[in-house]
Amino acid sequence: MKVLLCRPRGFCAGVERAIETVERALAKFGRPVYVRHEIVHNKVVVQDLVQKGAVFVDHLEDVPTGSHVIFSAHGVAPDVFAQAKRFNLNSIDATCPLVTKVHVEAKRFDRQGMTILLIGHEDHVEVEGVVGEAPQRTIVVATAEEAEQVQVPDPDKVAVLTQTTLSVDEAMRVMSVLKRRFPKLHSPRKEDICYATTNRQMAVKALRGKVDVWLVIGDKMSSNSNRLREIGADSGVPAYLVLQASEIDPAWLIGKQSIGITSGASTPESSVAAVVDRLRALGATSVEEVEGERETIEFSLPLQVR
Repeated sequence: MKVLLCRPRGFCAGVERAIETVERALAKFGRPVYVRHEIVHNKVVVQDLVQKGAVFVDHLEDVPTGSHVIFSAHGVAPDVFAQAKRFNLNSIDATCPLVTKVHVEAKRFDRQGMTILLIGHEDHVEVEGVVGEAPQRTIVVATAEEAEQVQVPDPDKVAVLTQTTLSVDEAMRVMSVLKRRFPKLHSPRKEDICYATTNRQMAVKALRGKVDVWLVIGDKMSSNSNRLREIGADSGVPAYLVLQASEIDPAWLIGKQSIGITSGASTPESSVAAVVDRLRALGATSVEEVEGERETIEFSLPLQVR
């Protein structure tokens, strides 16, 4: 039984920036530092930061006046910044710059009087933040079926944006419907699905027909990890999403000769190493790295923690 490890996998530049922002804030300002929402969608990462002194909250009302509060990589709506100011909090924005780009586009389309069709999942925190830029003008569209049904006030004044962590194929299907229905559809200057999401999905597709089972390492709350599992399953083999090595069921591996492994953009490499160790214990005889697109992007940290 052999293991094929996708590359790239794991942390993207936006996640690395967000985690380092919390760690530097703790070093600079001391414990505790508050974080609104999970900094990234991975409980292993969150628990590590908790042990270092981060306190995660769902509501700014839970943050003591005058404290430092960090906004997660997923971004927040403008009213959250305003609320932090009213509560006299020192806010630090760890939003991924590629998510910030979508916010900027939403504001631009809003100023132009466009109806914004946002391709994404309505309950995802990233989508909630983008919708908050223009709540009266934004309609979330999740599927091609919804794209066929959506109604807008003026078909000639419609723009489209995309959640950064979607399945590229599914987003293209939705986009195709919208372009057909609204020929004058305004699009971003550059596509919204982030480079890391695209690269990790392409790496899984490149192993189609070469693996008998997929293990995707990531949190169930992670949109991009879920999309990776779906793409693995689309190739016609079993695909499982696991947060840690202990979740692997040995029955999944019975009769399998080749195991594909990837990890979501918020998954630490330590989790991958633990899964590989468990697979070796279960009989894996070789581990091979499969090279994909090289990633060299880096993002600068927020000013407050540089």
